[in-house]
Amino acid sequence: MTLNSGSAMTHPLSHLAPADRHQAEFDDAVRIAIIQRDRWIDYPRAAQARERLNRLLATPQRERMPCMVLYGESNIGKTLIIRRFMRDHPNAFDAAAGVERIPVLVMQMPPTPEQHRFYAALLFELGAPFAPTARLSVLEGLARGLLRRVAPRLLVVDEGHHLLAGSYREQRASLNLLKYLANDLRMCIVLVGTRDAPIALQSDPQMSSRFVPVELPRWRENEELRGWIKGFERILPLRRPSGLDARDVVQFVMAASHGITGEISRLLNAAAELAILDQSERISMSHLQHVAAHRT
Repeated sequence: MTLNSGSAMTHPLSHLAPADRHQAEFDDAVRIAIIQRDRWIDYPRAAQARERLNRLLATPQRERMPCMVLYGESNIGKTLIIRRFMRDHPNAFDAAAGVERIPVLVMQMPPTPEQHRFYAALLFELGAPFAPTARLSVLEGLARGLLRRVAPRLLVVDEGHHLLAGSYREQRASLNLLKYLANDLRMCIVLVGTRDAPIALQSDPQMSSRFVPVELPRWRENEELRGWIKGFERILPLRRPSGLDARDVVQFVMAASHGITGEISRLLNAAAELAILDQSERISMSHLQHVAAHRT
């Protein structure tokens, strides 16, 4: 501890969030492992997306359930938002019914939008045994029966842009399937994907009007970005402050990452590892430049 001019005690790791300060005291290998883990750092755009998801989850059952398409470029942070939302709404065992309720069910759209593969992927996420060679009607009946038991309020279909990988007939059949599930089970559906995801809905005017588009755009150099990068610094287990919200640092990070959330995270994490390995314990511009120049 050190004393400032006002004689108040200042923590030597005050640049870190209080809950994360103890991590800076671990040895190098442990700290690098911490850096390599997925972590959540909230920011306004993500908070807005999660609020929209919460509103869908709270929607009372009705004839026409509202839906949403969450889209943006690859590695922009869509999947992390969905994972965080799932953690906020975990499964719960219903003792009276003797079944585990799943408020938020997440699955991936198969690489090609074929109904048999869709139901197989859905049953896989439900942990249900099934015969892959079973007829479509069998898989559909099994899936619908299980969905009624676990009673999801929200079905999230990731990689929604895969709808465009099929023929026009397959696309329409898959869209009709999503519409059918939403109507039959009275649940909201969230389609997650790249910028092609909203395009995939346009072949069906009813689906296009039902799915409200929510975009996750690239970052811009502004106070929101500086705040998010500063928040990133607060959880990196480095023993010295890096000043990552400095203008020249933010400008370099923007240029090197093109405003893509995942690229910003990769750049800062890799630079933090270098700062641990060379014992400088703070991210410098040379660290950032080295990572940007040796991108793999």
